[in-house]
Amino acid sequence: GSVANDENCGICRMAFNGCCPDCKVPGDDCPLVWGQCSHCFHMHCILKWLHAQQVQQHCPMCRQEWKFKE
Repeated sequence: GSVANDENCGICRMAFNGCCPDCKVPGDDCPLVWGQCSHCFHMHCILKWLHAQQVQQHCPMCRQEWKFKE
């Protein structure tokens, strides 16, 4: 089945109102961040994803160049 991207992190598939798998408790320690492409992720998930990208950093959902939304 398809997962609604507006309710779940596209990287870890966990709910936005929860926290990423690395965190025990949702809240300020596991914030959500948006890219300019309008995709949203848990901060820890996108940082880990970007760190793993050796060349160009891109959104894991749409493959556009990743830039954090100001």
